[in-house]
Amino acid sequence: MKNLTLENIANCCHGTYVGRPEDANVEVEDVVIDSRNVKKGSLFVAIKGERVDGHSFVKEVYAANAAAVVSEQPLEGYAPYILVESTRQALKDIAAFYRNSLDVTVVGITGSVGKTSTKEMIASILETRYRVLKTAGNFNNEIGLPLTIFRLTEEDEVAVLEMGISDFGEMHRLAQIARPDICVITNIGICHLENLGDRDGVFRAKTEIFDHLSGRGIAVLNGDDDKLSAVRKAHGNPPLFYGEGPTNREGKPNFIYASDIRDAGLDGIEMKLHFPQQQVLDAHIPLPGRHHVWNALAGACVGWQLGLSAEEICRGIGQARTIDGRMHLIRKENALIIDDCYNANPVSMRAALDLLAQGRGRRIAVLGDMGELGKEETKLHYELGAYAAKKQLDALFCCGALAKEMARGAKEQNSSCEIFYFANKDDLEKALAGYWKTGDTILVKASHFMDFATIVHFLQASVP
Repeated sequence: MKNLTLENIANCCHGTYVGRPEDANVEVEDVVIDSRNVKKGSLFVAIKGERVDGHSFVKEVYAANAAAVVSEQPLEGYAPYILVESTRQALKDIAAFYRNSLDVTVVGITGSVGKTSTKEMIASILETRYRVLKTAGNFNNEIGLPLTIFRLTEEDEVAVLEMGISDFGEMHRLAQIARPDICVITNIGICHLENLGDRDGVFRAKTEIFDHLSGRGIAVLNGDDDKLSAVRKAHGNPPLFYGEGPTNREGKPNFIYASDIRDAGLDGIEMKLHFPQQQVLDAHIPLPGRHHVWNALAGACVGWQLGLSAEEICRGIGQARTIDGRMHLIRKENALIIDDCYNANPVSMRAALDLLAQGRGRRIAVLGDMGELGKEETKLHYELGAYAAKKQLDALFCCGALAKEMARGAKEQNSSCEIFYFANKDDLEKALAGYWKTGDTILVKASHFMDFATIVHFLQASVP
């Protein structure tokens, strides 16, 4: 890994190198925090987690021929190692040093909803010309972001990094590591209100990313969002807006915009993309959900800034794909499962229900608790249930402590939708097994802690 000698590592994380002087020039092969991933030449950073302390695996790490260990405590009988005050901070310091050593363009993506799908769209567009590394899975926090950066090589040209937060100050720390050349904010919604209070708090926390834009960095913002459209400067530079129509909510020009949008439901989206110099092209998004229009527009702005042609951008949009848990369509024996169970908040729940309402056959929603909604959580679950009942679905299955309020909100709408509530997933799965049948369209969605992926797997294994 470029410049990651043990001496440089010790210096950048303010640690003390312990070992033979001649080993200080050894360059590590990779950086890991899981002892099971250690191989010859690895740097193992011993993180103290809630359940596991990485320091407990030092013997196994050296036995696997690790180059060195970053430790918060002296390692008697082992060398070389780097002694630091905090291994968590050291991980971030090393990642920031490594990012700065590489000639790579960094695109940082944040927002309340749509970070992952926007990341996938941007990567799909940029891959038409560049070698791209993107965040894998949910590696978007103060542990995951450094680990993503350590996957970069000198051959990579662009890094598309997802950046997730839940409190003030987190974005400062993430952006200080990533130093994005381009930052994208998808929207300012209702999420993480336990710490951020309200949408104004969410806006302040997300826009901390501006403080660490590199050099002449550019902010790409959703002009259809009322909070973002009011931004005048980001790190001293005017932002680029995108949206549905030529101007944003504040009447400022959108850099790239969409028109003639035709939502084909589960078959995707057709639209016209308007580029600078009055260039207009037809574009097809092969993914369901109207929100993908914004994802494609964000990607188009990023692609244009990085020199792609309008034709390359539209080709990349047409090649976009989803990942498990994120509006992933699973077709089984004439039934359709919409796997959107990675996470949930009121905005994304409504978007998923809007999509389900366009499904074929019986339309069934399987919904669970939404997390981190603060003091309004009961009200927000009740309102979501009422919204679901108004979508003319055939059935609503609710599971979880807070989802009980969803069921209550739905029942009080007096709709024709069948409504079921279950306190646990075992009872839910038993009921589903006897209910769903060939031809149904079924949505599975909840916050990540509900682990509704097990329900998706159950449905896949129990095709009617």
